[in-house]
Amino acid sequence: MCLTNPVDAPWEPFAPVEVAELFRPLSCPWWIAGGCAIEYVVGRPFRPHGDIDVLILRRDQAVVRDFLADWDVWAADPPGTLRRWDRAETLSEAVHDVWVRRMSTMAWQLQLMLDEAEGDEWVARRDPRIRRPVTSLTVTTAPQIPFLRPEVILFYKGRAPRAKDWLDLEMVWPLLNPRQRTWLVDAVSTAYGTSSPWYSWLIAMK
Repeated sequence: MCLTNPVDAPWEPFAPVEVAELFRPLSCPWWIAGGCAIEYVVGRPFRPHGDIDVLILRRDQAVVRDFLADWDVWAADPPGTLRRWDRAETLSEAVHDVWVRRMSTMAWQLQLMLDEAEGDEWVARRDPRIRRPVTSLTVTTAPQIPFLRPEVILFYKGRAPRAKDWLDLEMVWPLLNPRQRTWLVDAVSTAYGTSSPWYSWLIAMK
C-alpha cells in the first residue's frame, strides 16, 4: 500500500488488547473509548467498528507524542484536515483527534482523542461544567485494560447521535446503575439541553 493522501488509507484498527500491549509502558493515563468500550460493558460484540478510540488528557500530549516517536502520527484540524503532527508541536485546543499508524505505508490503527483536565478533575471539552475525578473514568471491572466508563462515552455521543450511537445507548442503558443514569441525564441536559436528540429519551427512561 502506498497512498499519497493519508485520508485514502483504510482502517485496520487494533483490538483493545493490542492497544493495551502498546500503551502499557506509558506513564500517563489513557482509556479505550467509543464502541469498543461500550461492548466491553455489554459483554459481547454487537456491531462492527471502523476504528478504535483511545482517550488521553491534553496535558499529556507531549508524553504520548514522544512515546509514539517512531510512528506515523497525524493531527486532524477541524473540520477534518489531516496533517503530520510534529513532535515539537503542542496541539491547540481546537484539535481533538489524532490518527496513528506504525508506518506511512500501512492502514490506520488507532485514533487518539484529546480531552481536558484541571488538577485531579477531567473536564468535558463540550462544557466545562461537566467534570468528575480523573480516577473515576475507568471501568473498575477491567484491571488489565482501562476502558472509559460508558456514561462518559454516551455523553459525547449525545450531541448528534448516529445510528450506531443509538444502538450503543440502547444496548448499554439497561446495564447502567442509577448513579450512572443520573450523571448522564444531568450531563446531557447541562451541555446540550433539549437540542440533544437523546434528551426526551433519557428523561423518559430515567
